[in-house]
Amino acid sequence: MTHAVFIAGTDTGIGKTHAACTLIHAWRAAGRSVCGMKPVASGCAETPRGLRNDDALALLAASSAPSPAYDEVNPVALREPLSPHLAARHEGVTIALPSLRQAFDTLAGRYDTVVVEGVGGWRVPLSMDLFASDIAKAWSLPVVLVVGLRLGCLSHALLTAEAIVADGCRLAGWIGNRIDPHMDAAEENIDTLRALLPAPCLGILAHGPTPEQACDMLQLNAMGI
Repeated sequence: MTHAVFIAGTDTGIGKTHAACTLIHAWRAAGRSVCGMKPVASGCAETPRGLRNDDALALLAASSAPSPAYDEVNPVALREPLSPHLAARHEGVTIALPSLRQAFDTLAGRYDTVVVEGVGGWRVPLSMDLFASDIAKAWSLPVVLVVGLRLGCLSHALLTAEAIVADGCRLAGWIGNRIDPHMDAAEENIDTLRALLPAPCLGILAHGPTPEQACDMLQLNAMGI
């Protein structure tokens, strides 16, 4: 039986990929074969092998061998570093769930666990009638929320958690990522998140260590995945 989880973030640039890669390494250390997936990525660079996204490449590098094809990990790669619905519109690309699901099913057939990373925040539009959150909803994936620990994170985290639950998804846990190593009252903010978020804290990732080094900072058993 393949397990899968959706990695959501309180915003863009708060460390979803870092947390996702840390989860991958933690599950690999526990004996699972694990693959990362970035269904939609904007801000991709031209390479001799086609468009490539740094986040998707990091997920691919963290994944268990044998490595999947890049197009399976990142089926929709968009050039411009914009909201996906705008980048797709500029390139004449239509983002639709069936093609994304086909890539997911391919990975799920090969690995014990698939870690699916969203794009931007929970409600980022992929088109005018499709959102990043619809991936988790349509595929019935439990959600891990990554909270970028910086000023303002409390409201962002609580609002995102409310939206995840309101959408009928299971919030399996949250991970704090110390993106601001000089954050004032960091521990008090973390204590507040522990008290107010309706899901267990799976770990607090320190600023600096690589995902492979940080994987022992996570408590995977709390998720039940």
